[in-house]
Amino acid sequence: MKLIINELQFNYSSEPLLENVNLELKPGELVSIIGPNGAGKSTLIKCINRILEPEGSIKIGEKDTKKMSRNEIAKHMSYVPQSPENKFPTTVLDTVLMGRRPHSSWRFSENDINKALNSLELMGISDFALKDYNELSGGQQQRVIIARAIAQESNIVLLDEPTSNLDIKHQLSLMELLKELVQNKGISVIMAIHDLNISARYSDRLILMEKGKIVAAGEPADVLTEENIEEVYGVKISVREENGLLHIIPLRSL
Repeated sequence: MKLIINELQFNYSSEPLLENVNLELKPGELVSIIGPNGAGKSTLIKCINRILEPEGSIKIGEKDTKKMSRNEIAKHMSYVPQSPENKFPTTVLDTVLMGRRPHSSWRFSENDINKALNSLELMGISDFALKDYNELSGGQQQRVIIARAIAQESNIVLLDEPTSNLDIKHQLSLMELLKELVQNKGISVIMAIHDLNISARYSDRLILMEKGKIVAAGEPADVLTEENIEEVYGVKISVREENGLLHIIPLRSL
């Protein structure tokens, strides 16, 4: 199911944070939003999920999300925040089961429990199922929240800096899992991310933002040019291709 964004704008205290953002996300596509701090990446993710209320149109298929209930939106879109917080003492399994809430009544079924357990297994954290979520490390908590999003079984997954709390091994395993879900299950993924090399390796398309605007969009090789990165990031870089992969090498600040 397509996600179509038209003329999206968001202001805070009369200061524009997003201006005239247009974006289309197709089924079975992984799109990364890149840009420096303050570019509007996280704000865009939160606007898409209606955590923030922007001006403009956000449609899932043919339906505007303004006309959808929170539960209906949750059936179509799951969200992984940058810094997951859970102040209430719950087990890891209970936390992941919350992803089943849009599909269930107040009681979780055996099917819901199995889907939650399968999600924990996909994320390699089945052993944590009965542990207290708040006792886990930041990286482990991040994997639990991603497991919750997978258990939600939405066809659009929004992630805000999903690799920020993960070590290199778990960064790669997460991205490989997301790519597999996109290719095999036809879900769509849109994520805000800082790491240009990871975004280049795994994304079908990149959206480069600066000061709330999209300045370039397309395949990684077309967006991650030395000229674009120098202009937006203020950094001199070298872009090299090896074994079919782009490598972004920082040289110096400008």
